[in-house]
Amino acid sequence: MDIHRSAISRSLFALSVFYGGMVCIAGVLGNKQVSLGPVSEIGNWVGVGPLAVEAGIFAFLMLVAVSSAVAELHGQATANTLVRFGFVPLLMAMALSWLVWVLPPSPKMQPEYRDSIQLILGTTGRIWAAGIIAYGVSQTLNVTIFSALKSGQGKLLWLRAVIAGVLSQIVDTLIFVTIAFSGDFPIGPLLVGQMLAKVVLSIVLVPPLIYVFVAIGRALDGRRSL
Repeated sequence: MDIHRSAISRSLFALSVFYGGMVCIAGVLGNKQVSLGPVSEIGNWVGVGPLAVEAGIFAFLMLVAVSSAVAELHGQATANTLVRFGFVPLLMAMALSWLVWVLPPSPKMQPEYRDSIQLILGTTGRIWAAGIIAYGVSQTLNVTIFSALKSGQGKLLWLRAVIAGVLSQIVDTLIFVTIAFSGDFPIGPLLVGQMLAKVVLSIVLVPPLIYVFVAIGRALDGRRSL
């Protein structure tokens, strides 16, 4: 599909707006690490469940699903353009976060809220750089693999979704963790844990999400659903 015609498509407009929102919220959610499983407690020590992952992965998996759905509906070129435009809200969110962080807080603000928001907004430049590079490489890789498998192995949407989602998340983890934390502490255990969590979540969540987004897109464009 021609990209200029896609620009006025109802499905592309709706999915692009949603995509931009997920790009922005992913960085905020990433400030919390969640445990997907039982948490054990021994004295004052709290053990992490079988899957521990930063919560931004949920928004990031939405990005994977949306970019794949756009590739399915409008072609690889349009999906890659969406990924590139995603840098705009990502960079703007980072710039505004830095601006709000450096501005003096109101004296009426409660100290616990002030300290918490300063901690969240005060992410280091190294982590920002890691997020930008990991986003661009992994999302482009996801679209490329998803689209290539469509040409080579037919229209097994769920299988293409799993393969592209898993591989892109492995690359995303390698890039982000290496750039953000290499040299600060041994990153091997963190890499293994994050990869395992993201692979499992990609297999479980990405395929149904893509089916949902493709169905919504076709409905918005007046096409026959899946």
